Amino acid sequence: MTDFHGTSREAVASLRQLLRGVTGTPAELLEAGQQLFSVVRLLDAQPALRRALTDSTRTPDDRAALAGNLLGARIGARALDLVTAAVRLSWPRTRQLTDAVEHVGALALVRSAEEEGRLDDLEDALFRFARLLEREDGLQLALTDRGIPADNRARLVRELLAGKAPEGAVPLVEQAVVAPRGLSLTEALDSYARLAAGWRERLVATVRTATPLSAADQDRLAGALRRQYGHDVHLNILVDPGVLGGLRVELGAEVIDGTIASRLDDARRRLAG
Repeated sequence: MTDFHGTSREAVASLRQLLRGVTGTPAELLEAGQQLFSVVRLLDAQPALRRALTDSTRTPDDRAALAGNLLGARIGARALDLVTAAVRLSWPRTRQLTDAVEHVGALALVRSAEEEGRLDDLEDALFRFARLLEREDGLQLALTDRGIPADNRARLVRELLAGKAPEGAVPLVEQAVVAPRGLSLTEALDSYARLAAGWRERLVATVRTATPLSAADQDRLAGALRRQYGHDVHLNILVDPGVLGGLRVELGAEVIDGTIASRLDDARRRLAG
């Protein structure tokens, strides 16, 4: 996902606030997110359209009318309202409009899962699919091979995730596969997972452990991290037999390494010193 700065950051914040006020069932929000992603693909394919919709010599109303005329028959009212709101805003670079529409489209899918009570499941599905790709080189190659038509790669995603992930996760993975926006596939998936956590103002911690953690252990760990960092923390648990006792917690750039191996390394360094 793109990092927005300055004017574009303020514009995206206004779109996020607008999205919070959008009402609809999970299915309707899912449809809006998918339609916004279709607009992203259209804007990616047509630089002239991006320029027209961000042309500062046109009034905001003119740009909104142009978007309405071009897209009104293609997308529903919820998605169209968000697109017209986006084109009314100022974007220093034309590509930022596309990035903003993608950002809001992803959040519409996040909201769909939230309304369905499955936002935790969506975050977990994105994280675990990214880790699967790290283990399965053949699958990652199949999904990132630009020699394979994008529609075929998207269909493979749908087949792999059918019945195994919330509906909102599927178009997010498809978008990461067909248009990762300068990121690797796993980076794009992880960025969507962070976006989902950020929607609820939560941090994301990756926890590596040699054995599975019980629900009570996870609750205690999440509570300790919440007290330390001042935010709710979503835990992504990785059972790694290579971890020698204890836990390794990665939260952003910070690492809390309480494994036996880490303590032994620390003891060796002190002895050597």
